[in-house]
Amino acid sequence: MRRSVLAFAIFLLVITAVVAGVHYYLWHRMLRAPQIDRRWQVLGARVLIALGIAMPVSMFLVRTLPRTIGTLISYLAYTWMGIAAMLFSVLVITEIVRWSVVAGSALASRPLDEARRAFLSRLLAGAAGLVTMGLAGMGVASALGAVAVKRVAVGLRRLPASLTGFRIVQLTDVHIGPTIGKEWLAGIVERVNALEPDLVVITGDLVDGSVAALQAHVAPLADLRARFGVYFVTGNHEYYSGATEWIAELGRLGVRVLRNERVTIGDGDASFDLAGVDDWKSKDMAPGHGPDIAKACEGRDASRELILLAHQPRQIFEAAAHGVGLQISGHTHGGQIFPITLLVGLDQPYVAGLSRHEETQIYVSRGTGYWGPPMRVGAPSEITLLQLEREVPA
Repeated sequence: MRRSVLAFAIFLLVITAVVAGVHYYLWHRMLRAPQIDRRWQVLGARVLIALGIAMPVSMFLVRTLPRTIGTLISYLAYTWMGIAAMLFSVLVITEIVRWSVVAGSALASRPLDEARRAFLSRLLAGAAGLVTMGLAGMGVASALGAVAVKRVAVGLRRLPASLTGFRIVQLTDVHIGPTIGKEWLAGIVERVNALEPDLVVITGDLVDGSVAALQAHVAPLADLRARFGVYFVTGNHEYYSGATEWIAELGRLGVRVLRNERVTIGDGDASFDLAGVDDWKSKDMAPGHGPDIAKACEGRDASRELILLAHQPRQIFEAAAHGVGLQISGHTHGGQIFPITLLVGLDQPYVAGLSRHEETQIYVSRGTGYWGPPMRVGAPSEITLLQLEREVPA
């Protein structure tokens, strides 16, 4: 218990330091270095401090407020989170221009005086602001607009020929919560049903909130229709929201939760194995939880095709060792907001799309909803339609 409290305290300290550092940098480059009037610098500092505090506080506060108020606060705080992240990234890139100009002036024996440095800072700050607001506008339009259907053909060596054309629709990282609710999900369910899937899979991070708060908003899942049913595996956000309660609620809605287990999809010889495992980090987050691919694969016929549902792509290493033909994952959001994509690649072996890892393939969805900032820059959301084919050996 003490270790958990200590780890959480360290986490809060690190997050606080990062948020404070980012906001100080924004203030310095957007107001101080351009030598904006002192009164505006003071006002800007106060606004940035308030916004910096609002981001982490709102994550806890909104769960105690009526939904209408919580939604408004979330939109404001999370939108600023996205703008701040992009503005920070753009300003870091402008440092290259700044250093180049300073170095070039020094080599030409014409070092920049204070007035010229201030002018350069104003120019770069203005350009960074314009670029960031343009990206933020496009990102909001992408996140809040219609979710595209992404069609992907997947060839599997052990798939029965009679199942060629089998249609799996994947939803993942929906993040029903303060800014995504019932009406939006009902629209997604309607579009999924229109695809006439054979199977629907939801690969985690469905919710950001308790069953009591979000039960009505998740209810449209009961209307999902697929020939061989709807299956779910937990993501890390289920464990922040009461995983045990959500597993029971999904069962009530007709969604089968796979917890380190395997089922048969299809009939007789025209079938394959579908397995699902708990989220990668769940062992440390709930008693009796934790991923166990070995248990899910125990006693299976290795000649049959095996598809694994696992929230995090990093589970591909163990999946490959157990002869999985295809792993279906989410978690990354495709980065959601560039250049965060580059950081996600440091944490996960695959970020988006269809890839091959040894003899196993993995498909990583960019996610159906979004987390935090209602923005997607360079990583549009998706409803994934995986169409299976029998792969003919070369």
